[in-house]
Amino acid sequence: MAGYGLTVGTLILLAGRLGDIYGYKRIFLIGNIWFALSSLLAGFAIFIPIQTSTYRQSRYAIFLLARILQGIGPALMIPNGVALLGVTYVPGPRKAMLFAIFGAMAPASAIISPAITSLFALLWWPYAFWAFAIVLVGVTFAGLYVIPDPSSTAEEGEENIGVGQTHQGFLNLCVELDILGALTGVSGLVFISIALNQGSLAGWRNVYVSVILVAGILLCAAFALIEKRARKPLIPLEALNIGVGFVLAAVGCGWGCFGIYIFYIWKFYEVLRGASPLLATAWHSPILVSGIAAALTTGFIIHRVGPAVVMTLALLAFTVGITLIATTPIGQSYWLQTFFCNIIITWGMDLSFPAATLMLSDLVAPEHQGIAASLVTTVINYSGALALGVAGAVELNVNGDGQTPENILRGYRSAWYLGIGLGATGFLVSLLFACRFSRPFRVAA
Repeated sequence: MAGYGLTVGTLILLAGRLGDIYGYKRIFLIGNIWFALSSLLAGFAIFIPIQTSTYRQSRYAIFLLARILQGIGPALMIPNGVALLGVTYVPGPRKAMLFAIFGAMAPASAIISPAITSLFALLWWPYAFWAFAIVLVGVTFAGLYVIPDPSSTAEEGEENIGVGQTHQGFLNLCVELDILGALTGVSGLVFISIALNQGSLAGWRNVYVSVILVAGILLCAAFALIEKRARKPLIPLEALNIGVGFVLAAVGCGWGCFGIYIFYIWKFYEVLRGASPLLATAWHSPILVSGIAAALTTGFIIHRVGPAVVMTLALLAFTVGITLIATTPIGQSYWLQTFFCNIIITWGMDLSFPAATLMLSDLVAPEHQGIAASLVTTVINYSGALALGVAGAVELNVNGDGQTPENILRGYRSAWYLGIGLGATGFLVSLLFACRFSRPFRVAA
């Protein structure tokens, strides 16, 4: 799960720039096709033989590679899908409601997808990946005719870029894409996440883990220096300010908390409560209704109370929800803490995304509006991968031998306690933002 989120989170900014140059619809549809092909690969991993331990590792390596490659698809689809919605609708309550409905797709798919895949798993789990690939291909062909094709200013200058035709054209393309910044930024984030995740698996005593972590930090520092001098940076540093930092910190804490919750609650269902995938999906299903209600409510209230207040409520929902599941006994009735955890924490998801997007839109200059949604989606996906790496390290160091239900639960709870800390930190950050920055940045905007 961390590998998939890592790929999504680190490539979204570059994917958004590709959409600016080649067209949002084109990159969106390419993302669907890529997602389909990588899903096929994930299913075909089953055919790698497992007669020996070496081959067993090879099967896992192919499946893990497919999961990492899958993340490239959503990375191409998310920013360009948001951009398509953004350029199709004019600012106003209707557009705000549209983005709220877009946010409701997360809890909807979080139930529809595991329900369908659980049914496929009753037959053979690769069918789920192959069926998903077929659906994605169908969406791609439908999108060719259904999705509008807005022209972008970058597309109008595409002839000047001369893609792959001349040496000068290639250099112009590198400048447009900020290739050097993309390489250092993406590599730095990847190295840091790999180090944190690998540290929990292989142990921090391995020198290579520390080397990867240091290399990631140095690459991120190099990225900051490159962005200061780049002609068309991926992240214009002048667009960043204290307010933007507060918003991204709150989003990162909230979605890091959510990433820990969503990974360990499924393990709690299936490992400790012995649920089948289908029963676990049924237990998780309240987030569908709750998520849609939260998204629609956000669309109605965000212009009345302000996005800063909505963000504070989102972080409160993240914190309360994960606290409920972290203190749930194994044998307790589902309808007590587990049910209410799923109901409450879903509001954090669907309140935070539109609130963060609107706040960043107000905080940055008009020429940097495109960076707002990309930054939010980058932080949402990357923070989940990063938090899982740390949570895994905490779990493995607390659960003892991990052989008894008590030890397993102790490990899960230690990870959830980390999530509580992240949620509470994000709540304090968002509360401070609402009190200190909310009115000033509205006046400035």
